[in-house]
Amino acid sequence: MKYPKTDTIDIEDIGMVLFKSSKKTKGLSIKLKPFKGVEVIYPSRFSRKKTLEIVRAKKDWIIKSMEKIKKRENQLTVFDENTDFSTKYFKLQIQKHSDESMSVELKNNILKVYYPENVPVSDSSVQEIIRIGIENALRIEAKKVLPQRVSQLADKYRFVYNKIYIKKLKSRWGSCSSENNINLNIHLMRMTDSLIDYVILHELCHTKEKNHGANFWALLNKYTDNKAKSLSKELKKFGTTIY
Repeated sequence: MKYPKTDTIDIEDIGMVLFKSSKKTKGLSIKLKPFKGVEVIYPSRFSRKKTLEIVRAKKDWIIKSMEKIKKRENQLTVFDENTDFSTKYFKLQIQKHSDESMSVELKNNILKVYYPENVPVSDSSVQEIIRIGIENALRIEAKKVLPQRVSQLADKYRFVYNKIYIKKLKSRWGSCSSENNINLNIHLMRMTDSLIDYVILHELCHTKEKNHGANFWALLNKYTDNKAKSLSKELKKFGTTIY
C-alpha cells in the first residue's frame, strides 16, 4: 500500500505529528520548532509500521523536547500591529491587506509587513515572515554601518584587522579569528551606539590579545574609559537574537 508523501497522524501523548517521506534522506529525523509542532522526515523505503515504531520508541524524548519548545514559545515575542519595534534606522509597521499572500517592504525607514486579513497575526506563518523581514532589514543596515565604524575605531586606536563579516550569530555579538577576521552580529543594530562600539572594540582588542586574560581587559579598559566590565554587564541584558 502506498502512503502519501505528507501526512498528519495523531499519536498518543504527543498529538498531531507531520510525517514527510523523502527519497533523499537515509535515516529518520524528528524536528521540533516553536509554533511548528513535531515533524518527522523518513526515507520513502520505510514502511508506515516501521516509521511509527521508531517515533513511538522516541516518545519520551519527544515529550521532553516539546516541553522545552513550549517554554521557548512562551518567551517569544508575538509581533502585531501594536508592537513597538525599531532599530537605529527603521521602524516596524504591520498591516492587514486584502491579498492572500504576505509581503515585506523596506522604504523610507519603515519596514512594512502585510498579511492576509483572513489570517490571525499570531499565526506562525505570519510571525515567521515578520522575523525574516526584520532580520533582512537588520542585515542591510548592519552592512552599511558596522564595517565603516570598525574602520573608524581601528584607525583611531591603531588596530590592524583582516576582513569583516556581518552575520546572524546565534549566541555571540561578535568574534575575532586567529587570522584577525572580525565577525559581527546583525542584531547589534538594536543596540545603543555605546554598546555597538564596545563590541567592536572588544573584537579589535582580540587582534592583540586572543584570550580574556588580565592583559585583554586592561587593553579594553584603555579604550572604553575603564568601563569594560560595566558595558559587558549591560550588554548581557540583551539577547543576541529576537525572542
